[in-house]
Amino acid sequence: MGLRGKHILLGISGGIATYKIPELIRALVKAGAEVRVTTTRHALEFVTPLTLQTLSGHPVYSDVFAAINEHATEHISLPEWADIMLVAPATANVLAKTAAGIADDALTTTLCSCAARKPVILAPAMNDKMWENPATRQAIATLRTWKHITVLEPAEGPLACGTSGKGRMPEVEYLYEALEYGLEEQTLAGRRILITAGPTQEPLDPVRYLSNYSTGKMGFALARECARRGAEVTLVSGPSAQTIEDVAGRIHRIDVVTAQEMHDSTVAAWQQADTAILCAAVADFAPEQTAADKIKKQPGQTEFTLRLRTTPDIAAALGATKQKGQRLIGFALETTNEQAHALRKLDSKNMDAIVLNSLRDAGAGFGTDTNTVTILTADGSRTSLPLQSKAEIASGILDALL
Repeated sequence: MGLRGKHILLGISGGIATYKIPELIRALVKAGAEVRVTTTRHALEFVTPLTLQTLSGHPVYSDVFAAINEHATEHISLPEWADIMLVAPATANVLAKTAAGIADDALTTTLCSCAARKPVILAPAMNDKMWENPATRQAIATLRTWKHITVLEPAEGPLACGTSGKGRMPEVEYLYEALEYGLEEQTLAGRRILITAGPTQEPLDPVRYLSNYSTGKMGFALARECARRGAEVTLVSGPSAQTIEDVAGRIHRIDVVTAQEMHDSTVAAWQQADTAILCAAVADFAPEQTAADKIKKQPGQTEFTLRLRTTPDIAAALGATKQKGQRLIGFALETTNEQAHALRKLDSKNMDAIVLNSLRDAGAGFGTDTNTVTILTADGSRTSLPLQSKAEIASGILDALL
């Protein structure tokens, strides 16, 4: 996980979005990656070689025949050095040349060499009319059939010409995420994984509901890591402010509110999944009746009685219908007798493994960016993961169970 020690070859073509690239280089270097840059001559109309060299710590390769090149064939030596190449922005011109096999400058010759053997990510950036041009669409379609190339979708929004539409280069954070995806070993390719995340909300009346403190951070971290490793992910999420960058187009998000809605969506998705990871904090109880109007306190009232009913048991429903080859993984957040409660849940719900964490552990539980867990399996094994980020915990869970 992460970009530390990775060799990233950054290609820059001539578009206004080039102004974002120095920020990306800084982020990559800060993460411990080594960055080298190749450009078209037009790219240097938007950013200076000195800026790129200062931030990356290496000379910029922009002229095939320049006397300052470290090697006589930079377009061969740079791809040999690189772990991955990102072209951002990738103009319509560069996309068309690449699809046609044209290599007539420093960037396209390097890209032509790199695309044959190394992962390449192209981040298109252009006016929306250019994006819709049939030649551009044909080039994109061709490039997306190539084994090592990933073409990102441009973003929608204000464009340099003053209009608004599809054609903006994805933001730096998205490009960073794309590089992490591109470098991740695809150990889960071909897998279909169902993940639940976040809380549920059980309505009391039109303005109030019963819920819990879950934010969805752990479930979203698991969905992101599964997608990075090549899995097709169905993410069933209760109300959550969390967002997820679907860089590779592998995450299908289903938003629900109540425990009943989460049950129905999860049970339906389970039929196509080979693994389910139930990370959501689903309400065990819901109001027996939901008032049509706001419940108001009456003069002199000192008590209010609320009758609750149990909600559908999602884990039990999946465990009861689990087929050969399917794996069911649950989560247990406990406050007392943690392991005993978790093992009872593991056995009674026909799970293959359960991930236990406790609100008594500092830095763990709802709303935190960190977690510490113990993984218990049906065959009796036990794996403890120390306090670390939820992204690292997600990676550790997948390493242990998938």
